[in-house]
Amino acid sequence: MAGQLSIGLPKVHASKGKADKCVPPTNDSLMGTWHVTHSSLPLWKGKRNVNITYELLPADASGVTKIDDLVRYQAIGSDKIKSVHGVDTPTPQNQGAWDWRGKGWLKIASSHWECLGFGHTDDGNQWLVTYFAKTLFTPAGVDIYSRKKEGLPPAVVDQIIATLKDLGASDITDLANSIFEIPHN
Repeated sequence: MAGQLSIGLPKVHASKGKADKCVPPTNDSLMGTWHVTHSSLPLWKGKRNVNITYELLPADASGVTKIDDLVRYQAIGSDKIKSVHGVDTPTPQNQGAWDWRGKGWLKIASSHWECLGFGHTDDGNQWLVTYFAKTLFTPAGVDIYSRKKEGLPPAVVDQIIATLKDLGASDITDLANSIFEIPHN
């Protein structure tokens, strides 16, 4: 993968930096399973095999198409697969952003996330960078997704992190500086 990456700031920081918000992937491009290979979110420390599967839901009565959002992961040293299930609703006036609401006993939980950038490597592996706003339960964070559980070449990860740091928003730079690798096996 050569050249400049197209990664932008989340809407909350858009006035602070020098990059425009990225044009997000289409819903069709987003669907399927993504492996979270790197993150700044403390909730993924001590976890492995973190993946998210997005599935389009039928449009609701008002014509809004939502996304079924299923996160699966394992604690390091455990074979038990845990999951978090929710629904993503497009955020009005913020293309490429969604408001997540938990399902079942997690219905009281909610969060906001945005696509900051996406692309593919020379071998065709797709990547996605997401931003998660602070909630009652978690700080703000950034994740790097890969279609392949093996992840991205280190040079691509380094380029993504460097691009995040270069956006000119100190909060995003701090998040980029705290990104760690999530093991997959």
